[in-house]
Amino acid sequence: MKNVKTIAAAAVLASLSFGAFAAESVSAQQATKYQEFGVISVSGAHDLSSLQEQLAEKADKAGAKAFSITNTTGSDLLRGTAIIYK
Repeated sequence: MKNVKTIAAAAVLASLSFGAFAAESVSAQQATKYQEFGVISVSGAHDLSSLQEQLAEKADKAGAKAFSITNTTGSDLLRGTAIIYK
């Protein structure tokens, strides 16, 4: 049940755009206009917001225009993965 809530919250966060990052968080539907070119992962986030920030930073460093969160796990410290797009 905890993972379902985490994934649902991640989906909501993934649909938001944070202008501070060059790599934009997009939904799976929005990602169809981009070309997939890799997968990234991060760990050690204390909440979903900081997890998304870490993924955005890593996507930006990889040269991605966008990323889509595919998985989040954890309770105290979160781990997450995302597909990155050109």
